[in-house]
Amino acid sequence: MSNMERSENRHRETDDILARKPGTEAVTDLADRYRVVGAADRGTYANWLTPLEEHYVCHRNETLDPAAEDWTVELGGAVERDADLEMAAIREEYPTVAVAHTMECAGNGRGYFEPETGSVQWEYGAVSTAFWTGTPLRSILADHGAATDDDMWLTAVGGDRPEVDGENDRFARSIPMGKVLEDCILAYEVNGEPLPPEHGHPVRLLVPGWYGVNSVKWVTELRVTETMVHGEEWTDRDGEDYTQWQQSSYRIHPEGVDPESNATVSTFDTWDQLESAGIDHPYTFDQNVKSTIGAPEDGATVSSEDGPIAVVGVAWAGDDAVTSVEVSTDGGEDWAEAERFGPDYDCAWRLFRYDWEPAPGSYTLVSRATDERGRRQPVRIAGPTEDADDAYPWNEGGYAENACLPHAVAVTVE
Repeated sequence: MSNMERSENRHRETDDILARKPGTEAVTDLADRYRVVGAADRGTYANWLTPLEEHYVCHRNETLDPAAEDWTVELGGAVERDADLEMAAIREEYPTVAVAHTMECAGNGRGYFEPETGSVQWEYGAVSTAFWTGTPLRSILADHGAATDDDMWLTAVGGDRPEVDGENDRFARSIPMGKVLEDCILAYEVNGEPLPPEHGHPVRLLVPGWYGVNSVKWVTELRVTETMVHGEEWTDRDGEDYTQWQQSSYRIHPEGVDPESNATVSTFDTWDQLESAGIDHPYTFDQNVKSTIGAPEDGATVSSEDGPIAVVGVAWAGDDAVTSVEVSTDGGEDWAEAERFGPDYDCAWRLFRYDWEPAPGSYTLVSRATDERGRRQPVRIAGPTEDADDAYPWNEGGYAENACLPHAVAVTVE
């Protein structure tokens, strides 16, 4: 298949997804070759639970839709008993849990970078919160005698493959064992429904609080290893490269840099990696603290005649808790504390509300969140060669953006 044919197939596939998801819209890369779907408007972020009709969708290859009864997950590596796990066994022979998770694409906010970076030009719409139901991986690993020391890793491989002739990469992500045992699941339902094909039917890895790239869809293999996917064992495994999406893509680095492959890293917190002198090009694991306003909509005209105007939105911080949300109505000059309310789950966003009593005029609304470690959203995105305080670093992939000003909302009050 050629790149042109792949692009045409992706457009047709996206059209089908949009028909099933009326609350989404298409988002593309700069060349309009690669299409995904994200929230159609900010109203999604005025509510805690994201309906599937509004949940963003992003993956690299064509969507799979296999029969669940024919699907197996190979378990191997540092385990006492290899296994081919059938879906019936995954669902019925182990405990079942439901996990609340705010899933965010690592490229969410890429469209705000200047100069522009490649790939999909996401603005705010690639983040959603849902309940995911499945089997705790710790139960499966314990049942098969897996080595689960903290320095071990679990690699998940997706069943999807590139469609273009000459491409040989497989979608694989390695997750540190401590995180796996803490809360990772093999998910087969979302919001009480079987996984739709575009969300990974019949089974996907779910890594709560981490960027969506880690939650591998259509899982066909789980392998317990001493390192991440790294080295010749993984770069040429039966003629296929399993390292691309761990070691090259989804890394935070300046333009023109080829990130060095690592066997392991000392911290999995993305912000900590950014601040670490020992990690040159961070991996996108745990989500950075972030927030977005859901109401009023950008460009809205609102009236204050009926009382205070509610500024409502969501804030999240990956594995960490959100401890403060502030709102500015003057473009970030002055800030006031917002109320956090609603459901409070680990690894899921919190709703916030600020009751605002403005005079008529034009305003720029901004939100910023702070996590439990005192880390607050930076103000803006830095330029490619700029090293600035309170600015998120520009990077070639446009990953892990969490500056507050790019997400501002312009409002007119009558």
